[in-house]
Amino acid sequence: MVTIDSIRQPIAADLVAFDAFVADNFSAEGDLLQEMLTYALSSRGKGIRPILTMLSASICSSQSSDITTKCGQERHCSKRTYLAAMLIEMIHTASLIHDDVLDSADERRGRPSVNAKWQSDMAIILGDYILARTMSIGMASAQYDLVSYVGTAMGTLCEGEILQSQHAQRFDTTRDDYFRIIYQKTASLLGVSAALGAISVGASHEDVDRMRKFGEAVGIAFQIQDDILDYNRLNNTGKPTNNDLREHKITLPMIEVMERCTAEEREEMIELLKRCHEDNEALNKLHQKIVEGNGPEFAAETMKAYISRALHLVSKYPKTPYQQSMIDLCTYIAERDR
Repeated sequence: MVTIDSIRQPIAADLVAFDAFVADNFSAEGDLLQEMLTYALSSRGKGIRPILTMLSASICSSQSSDITTKCGQERHCSKRTYLAAMLIEMIHTASLIHDDVLDSADERRGRPSVNAKWQSDMAIILGDYILARTMSIGMASAQYDLVSYVGTAMGTLCEGEILQSQHAQRFDTTRDDYFRIIYQKTASLLGVSAALGAISVGASHEDVDRMRKFGEAVGIAFQIQDDILDYNRLNNTGKPTNNDLREHKITLPMIEVMERCTAEEREEMIELLKRCHEDNEALNKLHQKIVEGNGPEFAAETMKAYISRALHLVSKYPKTPYQQSMIDLCTYIAERDR
């Protein structure tokens, strides 16, 4: 069975060095700010983005084919790659803090969210601080190509959040809207993560583009699987089940059912969705309609198509532990339950 630990193995030493690199760069004056910062950074989750950056750097490096026997025992990524990974990871971390404020979420990965622990106004300030500190470090490093490439990701994330909120208020998310939202909120950042790894080792434009497309395909699959898990009451995500319905978000499992039912049935589903925030009976009824309509199963087929696209892209590289880890990452995303 594929696990995050097995995916991390070829770059294990680099990930340890990366965590130390982040800790060295993110310290703050003032006990409260440092406490909040330490708390936020200690719950960064699986670290998919830095893993992707370092695997991309390794698979694109001209040395990757010569170090097969050393993987996991020595560091092979440069500080430039660590910086690239940190830029992405900290933007992601700040965006999650801001998301929890917007969603009034009390938990993040099974722990109290920053806004639940220190109130929303302090959480917003912390998110802003992390963003400001990230860009300051990037500019001070003089690695302007990395900073420039990652800069657009911040605007794309904000656009996705606004678009999602807009459609949630209007209850009118279509398939096209959905894929645009998950591209902007999730896939674009994973695409940048992989592309930055390639850029950090001076890879060709072709490799940078291929890695970006790989990351985007993985990102879309990751988000679809996340949306499928929201309908699974036995999931291990650490988030409440049916959270999307409570927040009036129409995701792919619901879209799949709505596209296959009558106009009258679609209208009934929307009316139930409007009441999900406060009415558990409406929530359970809508959940049942989507599950019985095989929405999660249809969505899974679409997710698998993106996984296949990612696997095709990574198949262009030589067989190394890095390539295998990227293949395993695809398998993990398709099978994950958390």
